[in-house]
Order: sequence, then C-alpha cells, then structure tokens
Amino acid sequence: MPPPSERTAAHEAHGEVVTAISDGIVKLLKDYYGKGPTQAKTYYQDDLVVCLLRGGFTSVEQTLLEGGRGAAVIEQRMAFQEVMRARFESVIERATSRRVVGFMSGNQQQPDMICEVFVLAPTSLFKEAELREFGRGDL
Repeated sequence: MPPPSERTAAHEAHGEVVTAISDGIVKLLKDYYGKGPTQAKTYYQDDLVVCLLRGGFTSVEQTLLEGGRGAAVIEQRMAFQEVMRARFESVIERATSRRVVGFMSGNQQQPDMICEVFVLAPTSLFKEAELREFGRGDL
C-alpha cells in the first residue's frame, strides 16, 4: 500500500479529474441548450466514466413534458447527444488523458436525470485490432 502522502496526492488528482469532467459537461450543456444541469456527479473508475446530471430542462422542454409530450423531449435530447458526441468525448479525453472508445447516453423524466457513460482505452473489453476496425484505434 502506498504511503499516506501518495494516497492523498492520488485522491486529490482523481478529484480534479472528476471535477473537470463534471464542469466540462455542464458547460457544454449550458452553452448549447442555454440552460444546464443544476447538479452533476461524475464517477471514474478503471476504464469507465459515468456522469449523472439533474435539472436543466429548458422552458420549451418543460412545457412539452407538462403537455404529455415527454417522448418528444427524450427523442430530441438523444439526437442532441449524437450531434454532440465529439464534444463530450473531448471533455473526457482532456480530463483523463485517455481515448474514449465508447459513449452511451440516457435520459429520464421522473425524476429528471441524464446519464452519460464513457468507456476509455486501454480496456480489457476490446483488443486494439478491434478498436482500429471500428475507427477507434491509435490509442
């Protein structure tokens, strides 16, 4: 086991990484939606980053939700996530200094929550040749 000073330094560095991820994802959502999440929490372990976000429905989205058109809100948010993929991945790659090889996104309305999941290389889930085949190589 590393000495306490090394454990503290590693813990602080990890805290800086998850804070950079949370702040970066919230900023992107604020910049592009005009309103961002009110809460964000990021988990980073091994080859996995998970960002949980709460709040931030726009006035239009809230009106649609109240009018029973929640599916339209979710569909629009999923389309937005696809368009924003490279920007989200860039936040994660800058913060972790690792390549993103997988990105999945999910939304729900009650309670409102967004979940962004990123898989990082290197990972035991894929061989490097597999990643190159899918255009995710050069790790």
